[in-house]
Amino acid sequence: MPLDLVQKLEILADAAKYDASCASSGGPKRDSRRGGLGSTTGAGICHAHTPDGRCVSLLKILLTNFCRYDCAYCVSRRSSNVARAKFSVDEVVRLTLDLYRRNCIEGLFLSSGIALSEDDTMAELVRVAKTLRTVHGFRGYIHLKTIPGAAEALVAEAGRWADRLSLNVELPSERSLATYAPEKDATSIRKGLATTRSLIDGAADARRRGSGTIGRAPPPRFAPAGQSTQMIVGADGADDLAVLSASTSLYASYGLRRVYYAAFSPTGHPSAGLPQAATPLLREHRLYQADWLMRFYGFALPDLAAAAPSGMLDTAIDPKLAWALAHRDRFPVDVNTAPREMLLRVPGLGPRAVDRVLAARRRSGALRLVDLARLSGGLKRTRPFVVTADWRPTAMLDDAHLRRRLAPAPVQLSLF
Repeated sequence: MPLDLVQKLEILADAAKYDASCASSGGPKRDSRRGGLGSTTGAGICHAHTPDGRCVSLLKILLTNFCRYDCAYCVSRRSSNVARAKFSVDEVVRLTLDLYRRNCIEGLFLSSGIALSEDDTMAELVRVAKTLRTVHGFRGYIHLKTIPGAAEALVAEAGRWADRLSLNVELPSERSLATYAPEKDATSIRKGLATTRSLIDGAADARRRGSGTIGRAPPPRFAPAGQSTQMIVGADGADDLAVLSASTSLYASYGLRRVYYAAFSPTGHPSAGLPQAATPLLREHRLYQADWLMRFYGFALPDLAAAAPSGMLDTAIDPKLAWALAHRDRFPVDVNTAPREMLLRVPGLGPRAVDRVLAARRRSGALRLVDLARLSGGLKRTRPFVVTADWRPTAMLDDAHLRRRLAPAPVQLSLF
């Protein structure tokens, strides 16, 4: 019996939940008052929290979960005993518009299994985005997953209609990919990432060259929110430093906006040779924190390695605090004289707080502990590591129990 639209949605939305790479940071602002349907800001979509605290949402589905590949870690793999479904292009378009008009979503995240061929799948993904933009004037956020091995012309067209493109590297190493997804080709994945970066860079260069030209329309945009990727954590034997080393290489090689980490879960797709227990979500959380330190706090991989001698990040405390406790000789830091790069190493001080500290000390030149509390929003983790005009931590850094005193209470995280 053919499936109705609701049944397809239940199957294909559930299958899509394992893909974490669906945020819209960097997307351009669009105003529906200028014509067209929908709008988006560059803050974030897919049930993500924006920098100002809002939670925004999108329709996150697969075009189909039929797949000719048999990747051991994937719920949609060829040998998986799951219900199968496939949307038509028109069905995805209709769902997106209907849910937007009902104020349920602000955009679309669309991925797919590869049922026939890479080009056939990519062409259908492109048709969805193009139809939404050109036929219905949809101005909301669109994130498309590109298919390794698809023709460059299809990827180029996808970037015309989508805000962000992403292509999953799947696992941290080529050896793991060969073991758990032998039908996939690491070279093809790297080539796909390189193609998208080249197209993004080329479009940006063209817009820069044409920005001062009078009377000529600007060159077409291409995936203005960039590209991202995802790695599954815990399916293979890679430790945290191996995962972060792979991420460092990906950021440098392909200009990625984000690397997403997805804790492996055997739920719904047990497969021989894979762990039977889910990867703790706290491990995924620590990887995101370490990734953030390298991207925005000036940390490098050797810094994190020094605080994780076993190769695994400490799950009891965040990696920044772990580094500070392992380098107590670098503290305390005088908040009235220390350079920005050292202030960013102080537990409890983020980039915004550090910028506020630098601005405040230019005005007053003698920040007190109460001033630091006001500028940073809290002092529990910061006090032992700083000096202010009226505070010095004396023997706090020598306290053998400092780690226990600063460790947060355990929290329970849920996968879905």
